[in-house]
Amino acid sequence: MSADAASNEVEQVPDVHHPAGVGLIKPGYDPALTNEDLAPLKKQTWSSYNIFAFWMSDVHSVGGYLTAGSLFALGIAAWQVLVALLVGIVIVQIFVNLVAKPSQKTGVPYPVINRAIFGVKGANIPAIIRGLIAVAWYGVQTYLAAESLNIIFLKFIPSSAALLEPSFLGLPALGWISFAILWFAQAALFWTGMETIRKFIDWAGPAVYVVMVVLAIYLVSQAGWSNISFSLHSGEELGFWASIPVMLTAIAIVVSYFSGPMLNFGDFSRYGRSFEAVKKGNLWGLPFNFLFFSLLTVITASATVPVFGELLTDPIETVQRIDTPFAILLGGLTFVTATVGINIVANFISPAFDFSNVNPQKISWRTGGMIAAVGSVILTPWNWYNNSEAIQYSLGILGSLIGPLFGILIAGYYLAAKQRISVDDMYTLSPTGRYWYRNGWNPNAVITVVATGVVAILLSLFTGIGDFGWFIGCGLGFALLERVRPMITVPPTEEENVSDGTVSTA
Repeated sequence: MSADAASNEVEQVPDVHHPAGVGLIKPGYDPALTNEDLAPLKKQTWSSYNIFAFWMSDVHSVGGYLTAGSLFALGIAAWQVLVALLVGIVIVQIFVNLVAKPSQKTGVPYPVINRAIFGVKGANIPAIIRGLIAVAWYGVQTYLAAESLNIIFLKFIPSSAALLEPSFLGLPALGWISFAILWFAQAALFWTGMETIRKFIDWAGPAVYVVMVVLAIYLVSQAGWSNISFSLHSGEELGFWASIPVMLTAIAIVVSYFSGPMLNFGDFSRYGRSFEAVKKGNLWGLPFNFLFFSLLTVITASATVPVFGELLTDPIETVQRIDTPFAILLGGLTFVTATVGINIVANFISPAFDFSNVNPQKISWRTGGMIAAVGSVILTPWNWYNNSEAIQYSLGILGSLIGPLFGILIAGYYLAAKQRISVDDMYTLSPTGRYWYRNGWNPNAVITVVATGVVAILLSLFTGIGDFGWFIGCGLGFALLERVRPMITVPPTEEENVSDGTVSTA
């Protein structure tokens, strides 16, 4: 019986007794590779709506608003912007479906599925890289949410302005208070487990939409619909041929923006009831949701020109300009909620699994998440977030490795392994295990990530390719893996507990 069929035989009811969901630990699983968080799930319960809500939480953030709004200010026509948005998000949808399948079929998170590609020990390479990126961005998103909370404090408690000076480690006392409130709130939400997180994102995404629609309606009523422009370009509008490179850049921006959660989407697709349910959630959560969100963003931003006399693409600043207590309170809390939503799904859960994978017996899912939370404070993100050099040489280097890691995972699963994974072999340190390779490492995957990573980093640091680096790294990783002396083998379907991704279980 395949791993997929076995998981589907289990009654699909939510489990609230374990934070990451109960995994099935078999007697032969090595403790050095196993805990209940990393083992294949006994129950896969998420519906299409849960996946849809996941993407709403990922899209509906200050960063998402700024990204979508910025594309309408590139000097290209409105229809070209919409084409670029649609093409970019459809590419994301295709890639997300590719990375979702192996984890949904086997019921394991991102770092574990990499054991089949990198080896049972080598899988820590992609896990640590993705975990470190998430830690850095977790701090940044918490800081941005704290800025929204500061606005509420300053509006309703004017005396809090005295806490803006002096600063400690680069952050004023008010900033520390807001940061601490959100840090503890997110940690508390995470600590309750995936079931509570699922309920939170089910609610948070639609709630942000309601407020954004109200904000758009208010601003349009003030500006007048005839004053709403879908161009929003600065300077002279580009001609058709001159706009093509800009459209390609816009497409790359969209893909790069989602590259982090796209890489470790397996951490969430593992909970899906079926691969068909995950694909349906991705369809509604990406093309349809992102397009509507982008239209809402440009309408709101366009209305700021006649209402405030200038184009505002920062939703927090827009709410501030309205300058009514109710608007500031509702808008501030909404964007705090939105930022917490994306932070939990994109930057908290990923390192929780990634760091747990390094030492499953000493680092649980909860412990891994708290390591990320503490690390985000140590990095003091407010000191380097606005420093372009710091971002380029820290996050820029780490971020340029996301493309190669994605390409390697896709090539390993679909081309080398032919979508067949021996689930039990991902949990054994026996030299006879299928994914032992050489002392637990697949040298082909390690060499590929080093070689393509060096190229991606050099291009990121010394050329102007910008957001195209993800595509270059991904393409190189996909093309080079297992080209010389292949080591990944294809397990026979009749072998016990082999997951065959070519077989539909919907």
